Amino acid sequence: MSITLYGIKNCDTMVKARRWLDAKGIGYTFHDYKASGITQDILEDWAARIGWETLINRSGQTFRKLPDEDRADVDEAKALRLMQAQPSMIRRPVLDTGEKLVAGFKPEIYESLFK
Repeated sequence: MSITLYGIKNCDTMVKARRWLDAKGIGYTFHDYKASGITQDILEDWAARIGWETLINRSGQTFRKLPDEDRADVDEAKALRLMQAQPSMIRRPVLDTGEKLVAGFKPEIYESLFK
């Protein structure tokens, strides 16, 4: 199974997810989408798999600091453009096991993925 963990290196939630995976001995590739970016194709695939509403972090500072016109009337196309332009707006972490895609970190959800 090829596992990729997407996020930002120094995010507190990312650190928790990485520690959890490391403690369980689960190998993964880490993709820092702030440093390396994220492609439109990947964002579209994620949106198809779990929904764009799950991916966008509306409570984060990056989204809240957007001009009013950017925060208004957000639909899928607009959300994907915003997330690609500012990857910090993507909920973290995104874990892709190939079969499953999970946004956010909750130990009990990770536990169920790796039984």
